[in-house]
Amino acid sequence: MGNLSRIGHALYEGRISIDFVGRKWLWYSLSGVILLAAIAGLTVRGLNLGIEFQGGVEYQVAMPSGQATEANVEAIRNTVARTAQTADIPAASAPIVNTSGGGNIRVQTEPLNNDQSTTISQAIQKTAGVGEDAISSDAIGATWGAQVANRALLGLVVFLVLVVLFIWAYFREWKMSVGAIVALAHDLLITVGIYSLSGFEVTPATVTGVLTILGFSLYDTVVVFDKVRENTKNLARTHQTYAEAANLAVNQTLVRSINTSIVALLPVGALLYVGVVSLGSGALKDLALALFVGMAAGTYSSIFIATPLVVQLKEMEPGVRAGDARALKNRKRREVDPFANVPAFTEDMPLQDAPVDAAGDVAGDATGDVDEDEPVPSEAGAARPVARPPRFTAGERGPSRPVSQSASAKRAQPSRKPRSQRGKK
Repeated sequence: MGNLSRIGHALYEGRISIDFVGRKWLWYSLSGVILLAAIAGLTVRGLNLGIEFQGGVEYQVAMPSGQATEANVEAIRNTVARTAQTADIPAASAPIVNTSGGGNIRVQTEPLNNDQSTTISQAIQKTAGVGEDAISSDAIGATWGAQVANRALLGLVVFLVLVVLFIWAYFREWKMSVGAIVALAHDLLITVGIYSLSGFEVTPATVTGVLTILGFSLYDTVVVFDKVRENTKNLARTHQTYAEAANLAVNQTLVRSINTSIVALLPVGALLYVGVVSLGSGALKDLALALFVGMAAGTYSSIFIATPLVVQLKEMEPGVRAGDARALKNRKRREVDPFANVPAFTEDMPLQDAPVDAAGDVAGDATGDVDEDEPVPSEAGAARPVARPPRFTAGERGPSRPVSQSASAKRAQPSRKPRSQRGKK
């Protein structure tokens, strides 16, 4: 922990720096590859929408202890498909059957009417060897599922609009709004693409997880942007370019972003493990996958995508380009002339003692002064003493002209000569 703290302190002070902004094309290429894989998954496999979005009938079969096995899952799937073919029920010809938790088997079909639902339920009872009270069914119409999907899409659009307005109002900078929206779209597309590639079912819990990770990504991006604004407020005084100041901001918030992400991902990873291994299908698994992928993508985008994109947009401004040119010109001048690095005098500068030689006297090498009694060679080669005016400290200097007593002030006052005699001995 001590080494990590020292590294974080060095990153904050700029003694150690990772060039996030300068290598933006590398990060863009890496994100492009991930996004292409996500788009390919969406195009080829598509999303496995749950019955809440496309409608259908779901049967929950409570199996005896230890009977919720893959063999029973396969037997129920074959029975439902055979029954659908015999009874002419095409909506149940391709059922989705899997385990749900430790003792349940879930069967999903397309929308059915009451008679068809009863026929399928009886076939499941015979194959599973359970009674009627061990099976529960939920029917959701296709119209209601479409309404749920439209409401979810509407909620996502409203969220993105509010994000744009919030960032614009907080930073008064539309370029930062663009950077945040691009980062959010990046996180959303990666999360949905991985959902498609994994084959997990999209449920209302998935929508909840997606909205949550968008908020997490926005939070991390706003923290980094706030530090960027702080570092770029007085660029003329720091002699840094905009890209250098923004890169310093990312390095200063790097340790905080990593620590926050690790703390958030550990419990979400535990939920994902429990949902997949122990509980099987269910809302917990869908929520945990969306949270885990989205949080990891949100941390990545706030560091590698959002800030470099904002810097790229800001460098198009004439004022920023002119400031960067002045900073680079001043840096080259200081490299050529090392004395240009001498700081200007300010009132809060610390006082330093004058150099002292071996004898304990103040050395005059730095100021060009010599001691009063120091012999100076004459033209003939003989040493002669040099008379120098005495040195005074504050409050010891004598009067520059004669003084006389003043009756009004009751203290010594300089005597005033006529104008014609001023300056004469």
